[in-house]
Amino acid sequence: MARRQATIGRTLATTAAVLLALTVTACAPEPDAAPPAPTDAASGTPAPTVTPVAIADFPFGPSSSTTPLPSDCESILTPDIRASLDGIPLNAPGMGGGIRPDSSRVCVWADPGASRTSLVTVVGYSPERDARDALYLLGVDDGYLCYEPDEGLRCEKSGTDDLGLSEGRTVFWRDGVAIDTQYRNLAPQGYTDGIVKAIWG
Repeated sequence: MARRQATIGRTLATTAAVLLALTVTACAPEPDAAPPAPTDAASGTPAPTVTPVAIADFPFGPSSSTTPLPSDCESILTPDIRASLDGIPLNAPGMGGGIRPDSSRVCVWADPGASRTSLVTVVGYSPERDARDALYLLGVDDGYLCYEPDEGLRCEKSGTDDLGLSEGRTVFWRDGVAIDTQYRNLAPQGYTDGIVKAIWG
């Protein structure tokens, strides 16, 4: 009788352990389950993904120059161009705008929700030899049109993307300062000329 009770006890203990293990397993999350997308605390909807605007390289760095850099992005715009950009966010969070460690000003006009529309200008010091070499390569290797207006050097190229939207780049260098503008589907007429006049008068 005692032996039968001991066997029944061991069976009950084993059954209880199995049930406990199944309960714990059922409550545990699947290891490969993706975490929920971040949400906007106010609305509870998924927060949009912000991707910084791609900015082409140019040799910005220490340079001998008598030209001060602009204090902000809006001060280099003419009233007409500023009006044409009205309503387009300037240096929206996560878009890559601001001041770089080398003191270059990065001005990004772009709506985070419109990935194919942007206007990006980098204004900063650029050493003469490096800048001239970079501009030469733009003209020789990349098919840019290069000439010498306003006591400086300028290279520019424009075209269209796979959807037929305008895109291009204009680089102007003078007195150790480079103005590098890249655009997609947003190119105000006279934009670079206006910045040149704002900086050098």
